[in-house]
Amino acid sequence: MSANSLTIPKFSPGETVEFIGGMGMIVKCSPNSETWAYYVEMEMGDEPEMGRIGYETTILLLETDIDR
Repeated sequence: MSANSLTIPKFSPGETVEFIGGMGMIVKCSPNSETWAYYVEMEMGDEPEMGRIGYETTILLLETDIDR
């Protein structure tokens, strides 16, 4: 299936979304078997004593797993 036969993505890069397990920001999206898959950077918790280099977790979610 090509991206042209899909509807437009429901969420956009930079948009903050909620899902079971937390909140995060959409980084990018790509077509995935008749739906869209989103790379979401989860919100960061408190900074650990040793510091932080970047985002703690980036997860891959399908459109059906995300709320606004």
